[in-house]
Amino acid sequence: MKLWLVRHGQTQANVDGLYSGISETPLTEHGITQAQAVGSLLNHVEFEKVLCSELGRAQHTTQLILHQRNIPVITEPRLNEMNFGDWEMRHHRDLQRADAENYAAWCNDWQNVVPKNGEGFQLFSQRVSEFAHTLASQAKEENLLIVSHQGVLSLLIATLLNMPPASLWHFMIEQGAWSCVEIREGFTTLRTLNNRAIYHPAS
Repeated sequence: MKLWLVRHGQTQANVDGLYSGISETPLTEHGITQAQAVGSLLNHVEFEKVLCSELGRAQHTTQLILHQRNIPVITEPRLNEMNFGDWEMRHHRDLQRADAENYAAWCNDWQNVVPKNGEGFQLFSQRVSEFAHTLASQAKEENLLIVSHQGVLSLLIATLLNMPPASLWHFMIEQGAWSCVEIREGFTTLRTLNNRAIYHPAS
């Protein structure tokens, strides 16, 4: 089985440098172009189905990638980005002023300190891990497209490679590119990361 991983296109919150975990923030014109480009790059992949975050930016990216291809799309809430609670749609400079103590504590121990009314990394990593384990039930599928977010996809790769959750930072997922993970007989291989080439199936 191959997992084709794509991060949503650029959003206005990305441009503004805001925490936009579960907040709805639309794709910019550049983000739309990025998603369309990925669709062209992966046009030769015969996806059996698509698993997509329920957030609008991922759903829109999926539509642009598939264009007119008739492929089943399944919305998967476990692919949603981490919920930053009261820090949603705020800039780190604002948080350093308005919520200095809590924000400093989180920066020093981001794996355990939970943003107020947020999800926190422990619960976030737990649900991504649960999703990773469900992939075994998809083994009959040869090509799955997964459209999600930087945090989710980085953590998913680390999890599938049996690395500690904090290892997600080793896999920065860029917009306008595709990555591929292959799972064969229970063994996971990261085949490519942030690729911007047209994929051509082996003859």
